[in-house]
Amino acid sequence: MTTTMDVSVLHTSTPEAVQTGSGGAPTDSGLGSRLNWLRAGVMGANDGIVSTAGMVVGVAGAAVGSAALLAAGVAATVAGALSMAVGEYVSVSSQRDALVAQSSDALEAEEDGLTNPWYAAWASMIAFVAGALVPLLTMLLTPASIAVPATFAAVVVALMLTGGTAAHLGDASKLRGATRAVLGGVAAMTVTWLVGSLVGMQL
Repeated sequence: MTTTMDVSVLHTSTPEAVQTGSGGAPTDSGLGSRLNWLRAGVMGANDGIVSTAGMVVGVAGAAVGSAALLAAGVAATVAGALSMAVGEYVSVSSQRDALVAQSSDALEAEEDGLTNPWYAAWASMIAFVAGALVPLLTMLLTPASIAVPATFAAVVVALMLTGGTAAHLGDASKLRGATRAVLGGVAAMTVTWLVGSLVGMQL
C-alpha cells in the first residue's frame, strides 16, 4: 500500500523547487510545496483505490458474507490510510531536514515554504480514504451477482482520473499515465480475486 510514497516529494528536487536567489534561499518554493501535497493526495487516492479494491475483490472471491466483506474493507481502509499518512510524514520530513541542513540559514529556509510534512500526511490520508470508498461502496451497494464486475468498472474509471492527474502534475502524457494506472489496478484485482477464489474453495 505504500509503494508510491516517495513520489509525492520528488517535485522538491526539480529545478523549480530548488532554484535559489541571491541570498541562497529557494525561490518559488510555495508553488512547489502546494504541488507536493497535491501530488501526495493523488498518490494516496490511487493507493486507496488499488489496495482496497484488491482486498474487497479478493474477499468476494472467497464467497464470504457481506459482514465479513464490510469488516475487511473498513479494516483495509483504516490501516492503509494510517500507513500512508505515517509514511508520507516520515518521507517529507526526511527530505525537508536534508534541505534545511544544506541551507546556511535554517530559519530562512523554513520561511521559504518547504513542504510541510503534516500537510502531505493529511492530504495522503484523506485522499486514501476517498479513493478506498470507490471500490468498497461499489462492492457493498451493488447486487452480489454483479458486484465484482461493477467494482472492476468503477475502479477503472477512478484510476483513469488519478493516473491522468498524476501524469499531468509531472508534465507527462496523461493517456500513458492513466493506462499504467488502469493496467496495474486491473492486474492487482485479478490476482487477488483468483487467490480469494482458490482460498474459498478450501474453506
